Amino acid sequence: MSEAPYLSGWRYRAVILSVVCSVLGYLGFSLWGGWQEVGSAVARVGMAGVALALLMSLLNYGLRFLRWQSYLAALGHAVPWRPSLKIYLAGFALTTTPGKAGEALRGVLLKPWGVPYAQSFAAFFSERLSDLLAVVLLTLFGLTLYPEARPMTLAGMMLVVFGFVLLSQRRLVGRLAGAIPETGGRVAGLLRHLFAVLLEAQRCHRPGLLLGATLLSLTAWSAEALAFHWLLQWMGADLPLAFAVFVYAIAMLAGALSFMPGGLGGAEAAMVALLVWKGMPDADAIAATVLIRLATLWFAVGIGAACLTHARE
Repeated sequence: MSEAPYLSGWRYRAVILSVVCSVLGYLGFSLWGGWQEVGSAVARVGMAGVALALLMSLLNYGLRFLRWQSYLAALGHAVPWRPSLKIYLAGFALTTTPGKAGEALRGVLLKPWGVPYAQSFAAFFSERLSDLLAVVLLTLFGLTLYPEARPMTLAGMMLVVFGFVLLSQRRLVGRLAGAIPETGGRVAGLLRHLFAVLLEAQRCHRPGLLLGATLLSLTAWSAEALAFHWLLQWMGADLPLAFAVFVYAIAMLAGALSFMPGGLGGAEAAMVALLVWKGMPDADAIAATVLIRLATLWFAVGIGAACLTHARE
């Protein structure tokens, strides 16, 4: 089936715009750092290094798919793993939409399998929240390098624990939903739909499942952070693992907070700035940033675009 019904309108324009912006941005990055110097840094990594980074990204996608399947099962939908995997990967085609909102396209592809939109959105919401928790934990791990940051690390851990407790309180969410007036115009209607999704998502936030999903997320994103550390080592940068993990996690948070498609610009700027601050040459910092983004974000987009064409076969 053609992918036109799915990559149409704003979705199509968002993907094209993000690709054009990324090409121009990475070209500008490379010219700024010196084309030959950046090329030399990339050459030090080699094809074997790039292949290993791609394998770590595949591990990331595989673990996140297992989490996705556990969410669907918790919502009462045992979608066979082969079509579910194709649908899940197809969502990556729209990763470069702001906030990865385009990945909610999975809800359209899951509809023929009897999954209501409210429940597919609940799984999508739970995914984003689980990713956020994992990246925050990786950031806190990086902060262990700095003794002066221990109070911040402790406060962050307490917030994570508080988040775990809050997410498991179905009654609280139900009471908040019941407090919304039946008559209140579009705003009240939107809030009712939002709380309906949150109530469905509560089924994904039971303590045991919440803990298991967080462990899967933490392992998945740690795999890409480890690949980033290896890239830095192959370029000759003697940087601690904790610092590499911190840089990668902070870059992901910066990209998310920028609300740009796929975090473009924000993630790259944060990554380059932190590496240069640590004493890495500009060209090496740019090369490492471009390589890890190609091996993670754009590798996912490529796989998603390929799967989207056949997502409903």
